[in-house]
This record gives sequence, C-alpha cells and structure tokens, in this order.
Amino acid sequence: MSSTTSASTTQPDVAPPPQPIGDPVSYRARHVRWEVADGIGTITLNRPERKNPLTFESYAELRDLFRALRSARRAVRAVVIAGEGGNFCSGGDVHEIIGPLVALKRAGDMDALLRFTRMTGAVVQAMRACPQPIVAAIDGVCAGAGAILAMASDMRIGTARSRTAFLFVRVGLAGADMGACAILPRIVGHGRASELLFTGRALPGDEALAWGFLNRVVAPEELAASARALAAEIAAGPGFAHAMTKTCLEQEWDMGIDAAIEAEAQAQAICMQTEDFARAYHAFAARQKPVFQGD
Repeated sequence: MSSTTSASTTQPDVAPPPQPIGDPVSYRARHVRWEVADGIGTITLNRPERKNPLTFESYAELRDLFRALRSARRAVRAVVIAGEGGNFCSGGDVHEIIGPLVALKRAGDMDALLRFTRMTGAVVQAMRACPQPIVAAIDGVCAGAGAILAMASDMRIGTARSRTAFLFVRVGLAGADMGACAILPRIVGHGRASELLFTGRALPGDEALAWGFLNRVVAPEELAASARALAAEIAAGPGFAHAMTKTCLEQEWDMGIDAAIEAEAQAQAICMQTEDFARAYHAFAARQKPVFQGD
C-alpha cells in the first residue's frame, strides 16, 4: 500500500481538475494557441518540434475550453482545430504521458489510470456538446489521440499527405478509446472502423476522402485557408439553428425514426421562433442575402 502511495505522489497530475475559463473570447490559453476573430475560434496545437503531442495539461485545457464555448455561441460561431508545422497531432506525448502512465500501472494505481481515461473522454464529450460546428484541418501526422480529435470534429479537411492512424493497438491498448468505437463506425462504417482500430494502420488522405473520413482534400498550402473558409461560411449562417442541427445529430444516434422525426419537428418549431428565421424571410422577399445574427 505504501509503495503505491509513494509512487503516486511522485507522478504529475494525470487528470487536472476543471478550471473556470470565464469568457472564452478573451481567454489566454497556456498549453495550446487560441485565437478568436470574426466569430471563428482557432485552436492550434503548437509543439511542432514533436509533431504537436498532447500533455495532461493540454488535454485538460481543451476540455475546459470546449466546455466554456457552450456559453459563447453568439461570440464564437465556428471553431477550427489545426496543428502547427505540417502535422496535426502525434497523440499523447510519449515521455510526458505514456511514461507516467506506465509508472502508475507498475504502482497498481488503477484509480489514477481511470481518472486519466475519463478526462480524455471528457474532451470528446465537450467537443460534441459545444454548440459550435468544429472543422479539423489535418495535415501530416494525425495519430492516436490526434486522430480522436479529428474524429470528434464535425467536419474534416485534409491533405493527400495526411496520415490518420488510431494507434492504440500498437501500444497494447484497445481501439476503444475516447469514444472511437461509437463515433468512428458512424463516419466510415463498421467494417472500415474495425480495420483501423484492430490494425492501427495509417489512413492516407486520398483514401480517407474515399472512405468519408475527410470531407475534402486540398493542397497543404491551401489547408488553413480552406478550413477557415468553411468555418466562415458556417459562422455566417444562423447560429442558433446550427447549434440545433448539431444537437439533433448527437441525440438521434440512438433514436428510432419516429422519435427522430418528432425531435426534429420540435427543433424546427423552436428555430421558427428565432429572429434569424424572420430575417431570412424578409431578405428573400426583398431579394437580398440574409445577414444572420444568431438569435
């Protein structure tokens, strides 16, 4: 018992507790780069010298940031997540995450391991629960937890040289990580998801496009602009209605068709009470383009 306690006290905090962010527009991130301009929030994983790996702290900051975005729907209307330096994300940092987790395994500290895996899952939960559509801009390495961040986004733009790999099996873990067994089959189908999760092989950009994992493939030099253009198109749309669409996409995963139709009837009736709905009608009547304001 004492050896477990001693080993645990020397470990970093594998699941930093939630930190209040307050206003995400003015928030100054410490472990990723976060910028807001023209209603678009951009998260950049910025450790390019190591292909942008995640740490315990960056996991927690992403969790807290996406949670905070739930209260900033009008100020931040779309989100882009990207990596710096020609790669998206290489997953959990081998030295800063994997090493400490192995030490916890040796110490028999199952509680700490479970706190970590629940925290990483909370990142995906926060991404799916935030009302803003999320666009992932994927170049180069997109592996492990990086592949999960891409998967958990609403849309993905990549390059032909991108390589998406759910590597968990390569390090002796299950492909069941951060919701992969639930979400990935819904994107690429059960058989293809099984292949990726059982083998850990990399999915090249062109194949990822053919499989439906990527929405489109562009040249590396066009990636940032293409992702921002898609986010800008979304941000210019009816923000409340977009949030409702994202909510319904989530809720209807496990609904029958009758329940889904009723849920969408209620959602659309709510959207018909918004000012954006009226703005669209008046603009159409005046043969003008509507200017949505998210209310």
